[in-house]
Amino acid sequence: MANIDKNALYNIGYGLYVVTTHDGVKDNGLIVNSVMQLTSTPLTVAVSISKENYSYEVIKNSKILNVNCLTESTPFELFKHYGFQSGKTVNKFENSTFPRTENGLIYLTENVNSVMSLKVTDLIDLGTHGMFICSVEEAKTFNNNPSVTYAYYHKNIKPGVKKQSISGWVCKICGYLHNDEILPDDFICPICKHGASDFEKL
Repeated sequence: MANIDKNALYNIGYGLYVVTTHDGVKDNGLIVNSVMQLTSTPLTVAVSISKENYSYEVIKNSKILNVNCLTESTPFELFKHYGFQSGKTVNKFENSTFPRTENGLIYLTENVNSVMSLKVTDLIDLGTHGMFICSVEEAKTFNNNPSVTYAYYHKNIKPGVKKQSISGWVCKICGYLHNDEILPDDFICPICKHGASDFEKL
């Protein structure tokens, strides 16, 4: 079998986005890195979300979502707020006064350069994830500030892990430390829900 260096996949260009939703009672948001335009006529976008994320079921049921495109000015605290806790147990928009797009969903007004309102037209089951195929119903551009990429986030925003005498495995996505010499192949990060392939040995 040919060798597979999973680090090669980190050279694929990714952006980072906040997807906002509503579960019928409260607003929610999460960080995603898999958003891409599929076609221009009709204007179609795909968004891939882990089934472990609360928003997966919310979007599956509501069929609507907003994609907020984050910029390089985004602070790490925003990634922690939307990416390191679950909307199932935390109201991430409690007492917020954010505006809404025509679909009724919240959109962010800081550290973003644009927002797209999407309507789900199809769902592709990818095993651990679901890929929502969506039509673009509304789109706004706020500024020309550069979008943050996955590589920029890791190099300039995410705090580094102090290796010192710590042993175990660290998640390359969110920095979660699994303090054990053994990392099971099916391990899922309890914070960002990424799998064992996104961990590195300390």
